[in-house]
Amino acid sequence: MKTLKIITFGIFLFISSTMHSQVSINVNIGSPPQWGPVGYAETEYYYLPDVESYYDVRASQFIYFGGGQWIRSSRLPRQYRNYDLYGGYKVVLNDYHGRTPYSHFDKHRVQYCKGYRGKPQKTYGYYKKDRNDYYKKDRYERRDRHDRDDHDDDHHDRGHGNGHGRH
Repeated sequence: MKTLKIITFGIFLFISSTMHSQVSINVNIGSPPQWGPVGYAETEYYYLPDVESYYDVRASQFIYFGGGQWIRSSRLPRQYRNYDLYGGYKVVLNDYHGRTPYSHFDKHRVQYCKGYRGKPQKTYGYYKKDRNDYYKKDRYERRDRHDRDDHDDDHHDRGHGNGHGRH
């Protein structure tokens, strides 16, 4: 009986760990990154003009030129490690569906030079700085409303017979 409980418990652990790993493996593969522009879920590639690189949405890889060849990597090269992906502009390449978007690099580099900005973009996620700014703004607006309400109360009739304010 004790052996059966141990075997059953072992099977339960194995199944639960297998289920957990399947969920973990499938999350975010082929879906836009949190810093990706909203509204382009079916896009395969972005061109990042500021760093002259591409991002392969399906493979979750950056593609950049280095050492005389195009490199695919889960990260940008070292010189761009501090690049703000949330704030940087992403050119959505709707017209390309191959494995080598860089075959049009000369055209992209001229058409979308460093510093290029098109229409404003909203990302799927919030960059920590943006989120903090949002919360600060909200907190200050609430404080300002509270201060105005307190200030308004000072001018309302509190039984002093001035005839102004709420009753």
